[in-house]
Amino acid sequence: MVNLMFDDIYDMLNEGILSINSEGIIGRCNKKAKEIFGIINVDYVGHESGRAEEGDIVIIGDTSLGEDDGGLLNEDLKLIGIKDSEMKFGTPFIAIGKLGDSKGGTLRFKDKFDNEGRFCYEQSRYGHKISCSMDFISKTVCISVDNESYECKYIKCIGHIVVICGKTGNVKFYQSAGYTSRREDLKKILCGSYYKSKGDYNLDTKIEGRNIFELYPSETNSHIVEFFDAANNRAPEYSKKLKIINGIPTRCSLKKYFDGEKVKGAILIIEDITELQNVMIEKEYFQEALNSASLSILKNITWKSESMEKVVKHAIKASKTNSTVLILGESGTGKSMLAECIHKDSTRKNGPFICVNCAAIPQSLIESELFGYERGSFTGANKEGKKGLIESADGGTLFLDEIGDMPLFVQVKLLNVIQTKKIMRIGSTEEKSLDIRIITATNKNLEDLVENKEFREDLYYRINVFPIHIPPIRERREDIIPLIYNILPKIFSRMSERTKKLSDDALRVLINYDWFGNVRELENVLERAVNLCEGEEISIENIFINYKNEGIKETNIKKVYSLQEAVDHAEKKAIADALLYCDGNKAEAQKMLKMGKTSFYEKMKKHNIKI
Repeated sequence: MVNLMFDDIYDMLNEGILSINSEGIIGRCNKKAKEIFGIINVDYVGHESGRAEEGDIVIIGDTSLGEDDGGLLNEDLKLIGIKDSEMKFGTPFIAIGKLGDSKGGTLRFKDKFDNEGRFCYEQSRYGHKISCSMDFISKTVCISVDNESYECKYIKCIGHIVVICGKTGNVKFYQSAGYTSRREDLKKILCGSYYKSKGDYNLDTKIEGRNIFELYPSETNSHIVEFFDAANNRAPEYSKKLKIINGIPTRCSLKKYFDGEKVKGAILIIEDITELQNVMIEKEYFQEALNSASLSILKNITWKSESMEKVVKHAIKASKTNSTVLILGESGTGKSMLAECIHKDSTRKNGPFICVNCAAIPQSLIESELFGYERGSFTGANKEGKKGLIESADGGTLFLDEIGDMPLFVQVKLLNVIQTKKIMRIGSTEEKSLDIRIITATNKNLEDLVENKEFREDLYYRINVFPIHIPPIRERREDIIPLIYNILPKIFSRMSERTKKLSDDALRVLINYDWFGNVRELENVLERAVNLCEGEEISIENIFINYKNEGIKETNIKKVYSLQEAVDHAEKKAIADALLYCDGNKAEAQKMLKMGKTSFYEKMKKHNIKI
């Protein structure tokens, strides 16, 4: 019972565990390690062992002729009726044909791809609907037979192949991760080599007690040689080292184990970082694509600085993609406005834009608000059930503001939504497919949150595909004047006020202030100034800001007030601030200031404060 318990625990781990002794005999290999090394396959139902035979239909999707396909040549394609091919080494191609057919094979290849980096072909033949698509951005090759898809992800290149039995019409072989270790590369399968069973048919998965080099030849697996040498104390230990195993990007740690002072063997701990690798590839593509970005849209953004010009370029490019965006920046920099601009300039502009402030929803409600629930799911639930905010964004964009405040238990479910584009309401047993684009934002340092175990690392990688950082105003002072003259007309219109000028002294104060509250603080100060201004010009007397650090230098002070004038200014500011804070509610402002009703209204009249 004890051994069974430990086996179960090992198989539950997200990391692969593989151990050998000094003779190379495998002591333990858990489920994750077997998946990474291609011993077991969990992607599909699977197939029995066998070989491709005459009359079988072969579909090939090769991203680079001769690379990672067993050294395939043009000559080999004659086996499926494709003759006179003169493709160059490295050419991506799609081929469909029947083994033993001297003619009639179909070949499609091209040296260039469309703007989205895709290469696709579809054909109804041999009684089947067959298609193959290559996505050179997401690094995926997908072969479909009668709407059943067989997908392979890759890092550099891949030779993907699916074989349909000519007698039964069923898929008898499909390529999947780990084909190198299984000696099942494209050329071997095409030329009739035997392949192993997969999935539900794979009964021969016990490898404990076998020699490591029986499974992984030393000539093609340098990391196995290094592993064996460490087990014999001829190679050093290492930690978190990036390695490609069977085409899968991994992060490996190698540890020796001892009997007293003598090394008895080694343990390899393997972390599958495919998701992170795909994210990095995506980010590299977008970074290159930014060079050709146009500044013809996002007219709602006001800027003059080079730093904001970069933000606009990133936003333009983000609007042309469907990838997850992470907007970073201090409070008040305009993250939500930028997210909405990206949505409005995207192909989803006619769909909903659902904005969710993760910090504003109580933790006890956030799961039901986001994911919705079926009727009767819990006490107090709506009798008819409820559609969640995520589901409401179907066909459009979901904007998750302040995602750094999202509870960990909700982060797990959100990660699944991002990866699968499916959602399950609380109390339901059925998943619903969604067509959503997700944009997130935060003013927190997510890397610090990840380090402190307050934010999931895997979720951080998924939302950080396309980061956009909005710098604070104090780092781009050249934007202050354009912002002021963009904001003021909106305030005049909102307050039904006539247009007023801004004095030079007032403008100088606004330019020199550090604006720790960013655009939001600037807008509040300007609205207060318009509210307090009695004449045709907004003067320095109407500008009330909360100075921090050094504030405004003395050289900017143009007038010294008497004590009574200073008291009057302080009274006026206190009343105006209270009214703004209470959204114009005079009774609440009066209570906040701890003033009597008569005195409060007299002061308003005295200082000509109008609401």
